[in-house]
Amino acid sequence: MIVTHLGLKNWRNFQTVDLELQERMFIVGPNAAGKSNLLDAFRFLRDLARQQGGGLQNAISLRGGLSKIRCLAARRDPLVEIDVVLKEEGQIGVEWRYHLAIEQEVRGNRQPILVKEEVRKNGNLLLLRPNPDDQKDKKRRTQTHLEQISANMEFRPIADFFASFTYLHLVPQLLRHANAYTGPGLEGDPFGRNFLDHIVKTPEKTRQARFKKIEKALCMAVPQLKTLRVSRDETGIPHLEALYEHWRAKGAKQREDQFSDGTLRLLALFWSLLDGNSLLLLEEPELSLNPSIIRKLPPMIYRLQKQKKRQVIISTHSADLLFDKGIGGEEIILLTPDKEGTIARLSSSIQEIRDLLESGISPSDAILPHTEPKMVGQLELFPL
Repeated sequence: MIVTHLGLKNWRNFQTVDLELQERMFIVGPNAAGKSNLLDAFRFLRDLARQQGGGLQNAISLRGGLSKIRCLAARRDPLVEIDVVLKEEGQIGVEWRYHLAIEQEVRGNRQPILVKEEVRKNGNLLLLRPNPDDQKDKKRRTQTHLEQISANMEFRPIADFFASFTYLHLVPQLLRHANAYTGPGLEGDPFGRNFLDHIVKTPEKTRQARFKKIEKALCMAVPQLKTLRVSRDETGIPHLEALYEHWRAKGAKQREDQFSDGTLRLLALFWSLLDGNSLLLLEEPELSLNPSIIRKLPPMIYRLQKQKKRQVIISTHSADLLFDKGIGGEEIILLTPDKEGTIARLSSSIQEIRDLLESGISPSDAILPHTEPKMVGQLELFPL
């Protein structure tokens, strides 16, 4: 499936969001505009549908409670809503819609409760809550039917789809020194603490096939790198091992704790693109990478997702990532902060940007100037 429409109400930075989505999307905007928070709407759906450690209450608790999720500009309206439309690839005319509205109880333990849960398939209503049973027992409203195997049989494809969402924002230091990290676990391991374990648990044939492709790509992008493989030390702990050309005849081997940040992030990016075919959320994939490599990422992602029929949504600040003139205005979400919440628009909906793109200007030149803070020019006057 792919997500073709996203609607939000009182979500984080946003009072309202109403966006049509393509198979490849880029999210741009100034710092603190809500790029990560927009991606988090998809992560919330994943956490809602996961069978282990998921569900409505856990998904909200992971985010610090409903009061932390609800937009500060939502003064009188307590509802937080997510509304998504999904298209099932390969089946003509199969369209799903999932709409969830939640609020916090006014009395008692102020637990988040369900105000609306609606599921439609091809426009036909499959579920509408609260129902009479919910009215008799209000505790039922602390859970969605989406998270319950006994209740989601008619629409389990969308529950499975949500649960399979992948989010990546790899932190190289966590991959290098996973055992040194003593903080709380993070659902889905988005920062790569257990990245090597995930690779090792992949079936051997699949792992080897992916590593051949990744090795070939890394040899093009990383000078002197010749081979890449997974090995285990004497205690059985998995490691990445690369062979670099060296003044010695047989070269020099390095493990992941010696890899550069860019090499680790690029490897994780390639693996994530090859791993699965559900929605992939990428947070600033350009970090630590050479500009010439960054410019190659959009067409590479496009080719891979066309092969796997996979949707990819990317947040970025990078002019190099948006240099590709093959990126359309309908693929770029522009976030603009406002006193009443961030405004999210497709770049193609803005006449000035549309004219520039049609005249042959690159997306980076046409759109990124709209993301610059108004006072940024005065930073050079900052007293040191």
